[in-house]
Amino acid sequence: MAAWLAVVALIAPAGMPRARASDAAAVSGQWLAQEHDGVITIGACGTGKGDAAELCGRLIGMQYTGAPPKDVWGRPQCGIVMLFGFKPGDEGRWDGRILDPQTGRLYSARIWSPRPDVLNLRGYILGMPFLGETQTWTRYHGKIGPECTMPP
Repeated sequence: MAAWLAVVALIAPAGMPRARASDAAAVSGQWLAQEHDGVITIGACGTGKGDAAELCGRLIGMQYTGAPPKDVWGRPQCGIVMLFGFKPGDEGRWDGRILDPQTGRLYSARIWSPRPDVLNLRGYILGMPFLGETQTWTRYHGKIGPECTMPP
């Protein structure tokens, strides 16, 4: 019995479909956060290493009045890379890290598109997706103003 389980454990991952770099189009683009208070653009990281299979997300739009919001280190949040190192995973999902700019904490994260114009983002701790929370983002088609301002 133990030998059979070992064989299944070795071959099961090979049978799971994996996201490919060509699947990046489904999760790339501009996304409106679940609370409608931010827009993140997701695309190739641009690390200069030529690794187009790695995706990152930059905060490009925010709902605010007054001075632009700053991160925990006192820098403007506009343009900050919040999602980084996303690589193709199983079943069309991408695995990487997410930054909370208000606390400076990093979390493991997973993104996937269950249907066109919808993106799910699951942030979690301790490398265990079941210890996390999923948000649903929608594709953003609006305009972004100066200093990352979003229209009301």
